[in-house]
Parts: sequence; structure tokens; C-alpha cells
Amino acid sequence: MTTWAIGDVHACLDELQALLERIDFHPERDRLWFVGDLVNRGPHSAATLRFVRDLGDAAVVVLGNHDLHLLAAAHGSRTPRGKDTFDDVLDAPDREALLDWLRRRPLLHHDAELGFTLVHAGLPPVWDLATAQQLAGEVEALLRAPDYAQVFTWMYGDEPAAWSPALAGTERHRFAINAFTRMRYCTVDGELDFGPSGPPGSQPADLRPWFDVPGRANADLRIVFGHWSTLGYRHQAGTYGLDAGCLWGGALTALCLDDPARVVQLDCTGHQQPRRR
Repeated sequence: MTTWAIGDVHACLDELQALLERIDFHPERDRLWFVGDLVNRGPHSAATLRFVRDLGDAAVVVLGNHDLHLLAAAHGSRTPRGKDTFDDVLDAPDREALLDWLRRRPLLHHDAELGFTLVHAGLPPVWDLATAQQLAGEVEALLRAPDYAQVFTWMYGDEPAAWSPALAGTERHRFAINAFTRMRYCTVDGELDFGPSGPPGSQPADLRPWFDVPGRANADLRIVFGHWSTLGYRHQAGTYGLDAGCLWGGALTALCLDDPARVVQLDCTGHQQPRRR
């Protein structure tokens, strides 16, 4: 069995299937880890959800910010934006089944045997694994509860920017969702800043990539993440960034977790123009 981690798909199903063919993936034998953002901005959101869902136990998927945005839009808590391309999910005859499957995906997956941790955006420098697992579990329980749609009424916003164990209720869980699905830069004290989205070196001098903060409490982990398309594929300090901007005409990335030196990338034609940063 081989386990592969796959970068942000963003509804680019043709590219995903071509990459899986290139790595000779067989679901009865191998496993896939998806870093989240299966949907939106690309052409095939509904078909991508069906394809990955139907892989069953051969696929592990963590939630990304675009996945949560789809769920919020489906429940009327968020208005779709001009570049959103998930109407095929909202209009699908199996809409409810697709949305129900998606909201039950985790925010974090840790495999002690493989020695890897999977998240969409990253882990705040002030969190160790136990803290991250606790907070992921709390939010996952909310998303799987009968009144899960309430999450989408308070989920949005950039505050609080700083973590404290004393945070409670919606503030605690909003920080967790932002950290797991939106984070790129933070201060050396671990305060999140959602403004800059360009590559390292383009940010204000007081900010650092989350994985580059000295004394990071999760530095003992090997963390696989996506979300940051301007970063490209990046292996640094035990972290593996896999979003190489397939949607924008970059590449779709597969990382072999059994042999992390093995990286396979498929060049993509792109479905949208990158926004100015």
C-alpha cells in the first residue's frame, strides 16, 4: 500500500484523474490524503465530490475554507461570490447527500504510524498536537450535530487573532476554524494576520509564515498542508506545502508519504486568472 497526499483540487477533476493515473493509484491498494478545498473555482465541483466520496476508505479529506464556504452558501449564511463555481452542487439531485458527506470531513487527521499530520492551512505555532486535536474535535462535533447550520452564522470574521486557552464559545471555535483553514502569516507571538497572501518575502516585516516562527510548539510533527497557492510546493522544517496553484495554471501535486522525497506534479492549464495580491 502506498499513501499519497494531494494538493488543493479546486474542482479540477480532469487534472486530478490524470495525476492519479500518473502515480498509478489503485483504490483497492493505495490511499489518498486530500488537503481540502476539493470544490470551487474550477469546473467540476459536484463531480469532484462524488469521485472522492466514492473512493470510500481509500481517501482521507480534511475541510478547507472553500469547502466551508460551499456549506455556508448552501444554508443561506453566505452569498456566493462572482468567481464561485459550485452551483452544480447546489442544483444537484444528490445535493443533500454531497453536502452531508462534506460536512462530516475532519479538520485534522493524524496518523502516528505514518508519522504525518494533515490539515488545510496549518497549525498555529502556539499549538501542540494535543491542543490541535482537541479543537478540531470540538468543531467537528458542531458540524456533525443536528443544528450544524448554526456554525455558519458565526464562523466568519478575523477575530480573535490571538489564541488563549481561556477562549470559549464561538470565539474559541472561530479562531480554530480560521487557523485550520485560512492561516498563512502570523507574528512571532503567534497572532494570526489574514491580510497578506503572497509568497514569503512579500509580507510586512513583522510577519512570518506560520511554519517559520521560532519555537513552534508543533515543530516535532511532519505537517502536510495546502491553501497557499503562491507558496508552491514547499518542504521546510518538517512541513510540506502542496498547493502549487493547479487552478491558476500551476501544478497539481502528489507527495508520497511512504517516501517523502518522491513528489509528482502535473502541469495544469488553469481555469481562472490569479488575482492580484
